[in-house]
Amino acid sequence: MSTAERLAGTLYGVGWSTVKKLPEPVAVRLGRTIADLAWKQRGKGVRRLEANYARVVPDAGPERLAELSRAGMRSYLRYWMESFRLPAWSPERVTAGFAAKDLHHLTDALAAGRGVILALPHLANWDLAGAWVTTALRTPFTTVAERLKPESLYDRFVAYREGLGMEVLPHSGGSAFGTLARRLRDGGLVCLVADRDLSSSGVEVDFFGDRARMPAGPALLAQQTGALLLPVTLWYDDSPVMKGRVYPPVEVPVSGTRAERTSVMTQALADAFASGIAEHPEDWHMLQRLWIADLDPAKGPA
Repeated sequence: MSTAERLAGTLYGVGWSTVKKLPEPVAVRLGRTIADLAWKQRGKGVRRLEANYARVVPDAGPERLAELSRAGMRSYLRYWMESFRLPAWSPERVTAGFAAKDLHHLTDALAAGRGVILALPHLANWDLAGAWVTTALRTPFTTVAERLKPESLYDRFVAYREGLGMEVLPHSGGSAFGTLARRLRDGGLVCLVADRDLSSSGVEVDFFGDRARMPAGPALLAQQTGALLLPVTLWYDDSPVMKGRVYPPVEVPVSGTRAERTSVMTQALADAFASGIAEHPEDWHMLQRLWIADLDPAKGPA
């Protein structure tokens, strides 16, 4: 294990053990202070965030992009402060912390006993949305987590999310897809963050006018299980309540090969994600390279 990995594990451990004990106003101020310091240092992540925003808001000049990246870092640190504190939130606080538009797309399908796939981009706080589903809707669900380094950090994330009522499967290992399919065939709920491809088998989509790769999993699961595929976007406003929208179902095309159907469906997800990101770009926490033109061809879509 490298020194950087040990340091990351230690820092996250301190966050989970300390930040959740702070009064909420103090945690909010701390998050904003850390965000502003990181933004002023203009490290690799901040510069990448700003470059990604330049694609999302192509008419933005340097001053506007700087404003967006500062707001983006504040949003990103709000996500972390909330996530560190979520295990200590009461059910009432979790329920009051999120409000969604067009929720009937989800609740009607669940009431009918149909499997549902919720696909989200890296917007606002997807962990809070998940905790709200398990708490307010009393509906458990299954998700997939990227294997992080060090292993202790991955284990901490899994324990954290399982403590919020989620079943967490590792992204690597090859068995996640089969387990997700079984849950969906049984009428269960699956939630996947799906705007960044972590494999070499992503589907190319048009995203803000250029090509990017997004995971094929949500579309393939919908085709193989008959589950409903629903895009979801999230955002923050000036209130303590995170907002969200559930989009109409992405339909399975009636014709075409499996690859062709998957491409059409993944493009529909990308279009829904782009709609939500364009409305709230500062809440899109994409501090990594995403577009194919920005990726190192030798490394692939990692």
